[in-house]
Amino acid sequence: MNQEELDKMYMRRCLQLAKQGRALAKPNPMVGAVIVYQGRILGEGYHVRCGQAHAEVNAFASVRPADEPLLPQSTLYVSLEPCCHTGKTPPCADLIIRKHVKRVVCGCIDPFAQVHGRGVQKLRDAGIDVTVGVLDEECRALNRQFNVYNMLERPYILLKWAQTINGFLDADGEPLALSTPFTQMLVHRLRAQYDAILVGRVTDEREHPRLTVREWSGPDPLRLVLRDGITLPQLMADLHQQHVQSLMVEGGAKTLQSFIDAGLWDEIRVETSRLLVSGGTKAPVLPAGLILLQREVYDGNVVDTFGRGEALGICPSWLSKSVQCV
Repeated sequence: MNQEELDKMYMRRCLQLAKQGRALAKPNPMVGAVIVYQGRILGEGYHVRCGQAHAEVNAFASVRPADEPLLPQSTLYVSLEPCCHTGKTPPCADLIIRKHVKRVVCGCIDPFAQVHGRGVQKLRDAGIDVTVGVLDEECRALNRQFNVYNMLERPYILLKWAQTINGFLDADGEPLALSTPFTQMLVHRLRAQYDAILVGRVTDEREHPRLTVREWSGPDPLRLVLRDGITLPQLMADLHQQHVQSLMVEGGAKTLQSFIDAGLWDEIRVETSRLLVSGGTKAPVLPAGLILLQREVYDGNVVDTFGRGEALGICPSWLSKSVQCV
């Protein structure tokens, strides 16, 4: 196995570790780190909880005292650029320099303004060999909510609806149970991954949805209702100021279409039932240029997840290729 293949192998392990922080790392990104000496893993770690030690710190802490002398000949793999600023914890770049690690391999650059390349430069200025961009797309996709929030100064937005096989949201204005018990559980799992969830005024008044995580473990998202007089740019600015990194929009049709028309979306999830109705509220019109990220079938219902392509990156030239959701 050559060095490029080895770097990818250990970066995949970093991504596996990083995902363990999905529930508690927010609003910080998920990060995993692995320390390797001549094909042997000396230590591993991930960012467990916001405000606590970062992945690199936990990886170094897991190294046995007998292996400490091996660090100057070791490589540190980390899925996100090490931080170089003092926040709730000290800079990881300083710790890496003090440990005299020979080489650092980063999955991707941190989009956070106080880091964004400065961590890598600090390591290089200290004489450390730094490689950037190993499994870059996968590393950026893992923290797509964090990336969009920091680069576009708005939440990462998922639009979600269920429709009949002939494209209606209801039957002549009357609500329909289009999801199966299993797909409903999946929706609750999805809600647990978002900071806030929004419906329009009409949906709120007609259906009184609870918008909670009842059939999955995790915190309930912040419940929002889009009232008349609130513009979407104003809403985005307010949510960014409140540090809401991710927003799930569940409807109804007018609200969903307004987000599509404004270009305010990053993913769209459409569940299509086998049910056929004679008429009702038409489902939103999907925007042009969608990328189908994933198609799943549960109990006869088809669940399609679309992306716009560039939403998984960290800079204006994102336009990454179709990437499987993680």
